[in-house]
Amino acid sequence: MEARLSAVRSASHAVRARYDAVRARSLALAAPLSAEDQCVQSMPDASPTKWHLAHTSWFFETVVLQPQARGYRPFDPHYGYLFNSYYEALGPRHPRPQRGLLTRPSADEVLRYRAHVDVAMRRFIETADAATWAAASALVELGLQHEQQHQELILTDLKHLLAGNPLQPAAYDAGLRCHPAPVAGDAPAWRRRTDGLAHVGADPQAVFAFDNETPRHRVLLRAHRIAARPVSCGEYLAFIRDGGYRRATLWLSDGWAAVQAQGWEAPLYWSGLDQDRPTVYTLYGPRPLEPDQPVCHLSFYEAAAYAEWAGARLPTEFEWEAAAADGVLGGVGEVWEWTRSSYDPYPGFRPMAGAVSEYNGKFMVGQLVLRGGSCATPAGHARPSYRNFFPPATRWQFSGLRLAAEA
Repeated sequence: MEARLSAVRSASHAVRARYDAVRARSLALAAPLSAEDQCVQSMPDASPTKWHLAHTSWFFETVVLQPQARGYRPFDPHYGYLFNSYYEALGPRHPRPQRGLLTRPSADEVLRYRAHVDVAMRRFIETADAATWAAASALVELGLQHEQQHQELILTDLKHLLAGNPLQPAAYDAGLRCHPAPVAGDAPAWRRRTDGLAHVGADPQAVFAFDNETPRHRVLLRAHRIAARPVSCGEYLAFIRDGGYRRATLWLSDGWAAVQAQGWEAPLYWSGLDQDRPTVYTLYGPRPLEPDQPVCHLSFYEAAAYAEWAGARLPTEFEWEAAAADGVLGGVGEVWEWTRSSYDPYPGFRPMAGAVSEYNGKFMVGQLVLRGGSCATPAGHARPSYRNFFPPATRWQFSGLRLAAEA
């Protein structure tokens, strides 16, 4: 009996430590920012830092504490409306494009909200009985994974905001990883794969996977080649200087329309193309473009146009996953890599139960899959089976590409 009790206590301490670490990192990302930095919304697809901090707390409050923690009282009954993101089953919500209008509650009040939720979550983790914990433990883990996703969004959304400031200020110093590391050298080598079956999707024994990574299944891959590293800034600059943004034949129709409508001439955050060495805005402030760094902040359309120019194509998500699982890809984790695969359910896909059934499945239309993780992805969060997804015109994420070709 004592051994069992000791094991239970050890497990709860481990969950508590993980909870504290994830929550602390969110606060660390916000700490250097002013209250003004945390309130502004630069576009409808981005959210203010303050909103991210509140929303991730709302998730624990609404999905874990209110249904499972006996006697829990919400911090403020209005917050369910203010900080719900897209969960129809959980009630109405403040419009996403208007999150920047939420000057109230203040940044300090949001921190008090987080502290309130943290006290209740720690108590719940440490005192829940076996039956309650069995029902809630998967939701607690989902809440932690969810918060890590929002930590990445804090960085990408903040970068879009500060890049629009004429002063182009730095948000962080080099102690925080939020810029891709060099991966290029000579021309990239190619990894070859012959025809055959491959297993894709999350291992059923994995500690955690999102529902869109399941079920694990087999796919038939045709013989192909995949580049050993992502495309570099120097290589993409050659595409630009060869008229890549002026040659309609390289572009998908919707992509060419976007180029014309948006006036695209380079990846997002690049400037000074008329100079020998352009500059790029980073969360460390403006920096000279480094040719050996992986190119990022590309839309799917730009990635596909570059691949066409290079006489290649984008890999499918399953070609990418099979190569990553085999350990033959270099530079993984510096930039998200666009694939040529639409974001579709796997055969036999079933969403999570309850309110969180809306987490992934309802977005499986009109989006493309990206793989690999980026410099903004929390350590240990990405894995070969992880499926990120965005509409094809999205550019504010740390998104680049890796080439593939027929064998």
